[in-house]
Amino acid sequence: MFTGLVREVGRVASVSGVSDGTARLQIESQLSAAIGDSVSIDGCCLTVVDGDRRTLAFDAVPETLARTTLGRLEAGARVNLEPALRAGEALGGHYVQGHVDGVGRVRTVEPDGNGMRVWFDAPEDVLRYCVEKGSVSVDGVSLTIAGLDDEGFAAALVPHTLAVTTLGSLEPGSEVNLEADVLAKYVERLTGLRSEHGDDG
Repeated sequence: MFTGLVREVGRVASVSGVSDGTARLQIESQLSAAIGDSVSIDGCCLTVVDGDRRTLAFDAVPETLARTTLGRLEAGARVNLEPALRAGEALGGHYVQGHVDGVGRVRTVEPDGNGMRVWFDAPEDVLRYCVEKGSVSVDGVSLTIAGLDDEGFAAALVPHTLAVTTLGSLEPGSEVNLEADVLAKYVERLTGLRSEHGDDG
């Protein structure tokens, strides 16, 4: 479980094995993480399989590569990193599982005071759970939805977010990993079950 509050922007040192179906990602990072720990990489929960004081290694299986942007990473790319939430730590963003629901695409990027307003085109499987002022994870960053239309949603990015994550480098056409708020999924599931059983109370 994560919060969507990025702890560090890491850099991809190498990517290998993509053509074989499973990719080994080596990421330069200062995070204190041990083998077996979970880390969110651009919103994707992966397990540390090797590492030292300079780099952490992760394996991404075909399912992950097919459903996220990780299979298109190249050496030198910057990625948002967040270690898993530990018991007792403050929850400052929202509940993020690290299970990407789909890949979105930046539609527009416009100045918004000292920040930016970004519109993201999103798959229907993500958009159905979006509500204005609700939460969504974009490349592992917890954002508040500032606008909605039939194709996607907008978010207002404050200067701090632009400075400490990779979102400051977004431009039209950029692909991003999206995860809808898991609470919305539970609400849909539970209200659907109640409807099926005819329980109005």
